[in-house]
Amino acid sequence: MRFLLLLLPAAALALAGGPRKPASLAASRLAPDPDNAGLKLPAGFGALRVAETGGKARHLALTPQGLIYVKLNKPLNGKGILVLKPQANGRAVVAGGFGNYGGTGAYVKGGYLYASSDHAVYRYTLDSKGEVLKPGQPEIVVRGLKTGQEHESKSIVLDDAGHLYVNVGAYSNACQERDRERGSKGVPTCPILDSAGGIWQFSTAKINQRQQDGTRFATGLRNVVGLDWNASASQLFVMQHGRDQLRDNWPQFYTDQQSALLPAECLFALKAGDNAGWPYTYYDQLQGKKMLAPEYGGDGKQAVTDKYIDPAAAFPGHMAPNALLFYTGTQFPARYRNGAFIAFHGSWNRAPEPQAGYMVAFQPFANGKPSGKWEVFADNFAGSAAKTASGRADHRPCGLAQGPDGSLYVSDDAKGTIYRIVYQGK
Repeated sequence: MRFLLLLLPAAALALAGGPRKPASLAASRLAPDPDNAGLKLPAGFGALRVAETGGKARHLALTPQGLIYVKLNKPLNGKGILVLKPQANGRAVVAGGFGNYGGTGAYVKGGYLYASSDHAVYRYTLDSKGEVLKPGQPEIVVRGLKTGQEHESKSIVLDDAGHLYVNVGAYSNACQERDRERGSKGVPTCPILDSAGGIWQFSTAKINQRQQDGTRFATGLRNVVGLDWNASASQLFVMQHGRDQLRDNWPQFYTDQQSALLPAECLFALKAGDNAGWPYTYYDQLQGKKMLAPEYGGDGKQAVTDKYIDPAAAFPGHMAPNALLFYTGTQFPARYRNGAFIAFHGSWNRAPEPQAGYMVAFQPFANGKPSGKWEVFADNFAGSAAKTASGRADHRPCGLAQGPDGSLYVSDDAKGTIYRIVYQGK
């Protein structure tokens, strides 16, 4: 009987009256892939391929029961949200799907699964097993969100006080009179900011809201794909995609190398009413200054010191931060607690310099603020250094989620792979 009990999964063992191990210890028994799913990780960490979804997997969310909901950029066989059920070996199987719309956002909170298209935010009631009760009948929390020809994705997060935050990206690179055209000046008092280029806040106590029913929580943000609520600081943090084509559009002011590294991809800590400065400014992490944008009279040398907020942290340009996650688990070593993981999707516009990104970074935090230098945490999603440099990546990290046991899940929107990173100690 004792031998049989050792073979039972944790749930069955508990029913049999045996001891139940903490979730963090359960993760340590998982067998990572022999090659750590192709990833390069710090010592003590391992990784496994949880599932191959076959779709362009954007953000993902896990329930307390371990079910994985994956939002697809485009529906796969008519399903824009996939349901993955966990298996005893740490992997998962695609068990179904629903929602006939593409999009990016996925978030679980308060007994609901929230998911976004490029135009709306939906929510689905979850039962005691974490399963969606009426997959064909979601509530529409917000509809009619502004879209344009670029930066259409709507990333979402919730705080602990009944608020939903939605990114409405600017449908422009730098609010030029002629978008992305060499020498075209910026439009005075950029009209895009009236309905885009910021974060909008809505109440979760209401349904069928329109964008005008919400509050423009923060403005001057070109596009935010990664955002998260920092519970320890009770504050919203976002990762902005910096503007493109400094050299292409203003060759008299910028070299190829400057254009490859600038402007910074910025982490902002937001309060209601904050203005991060787009399109009038950008942040130069090499000089540590906010700079006047060339569309508005700048020449790469004029700093700005007025009303716009400073970033909490700054990263090299054009790495495309597509997810932000504050780690609250106990599985990873203590130094990771309340720190920020950032999924960098990878660049396309650093040429003729090498492309960069295609990795998950970690930014340490202390007392609710960045503390110390950021570091590469999970690398080699691209497959090789040569593939990274050329921009021809095998996989591109896009979404991050924390499992109930403290594992870190990463989605890939190139081939649809779902990864799981676990800590097993020295």
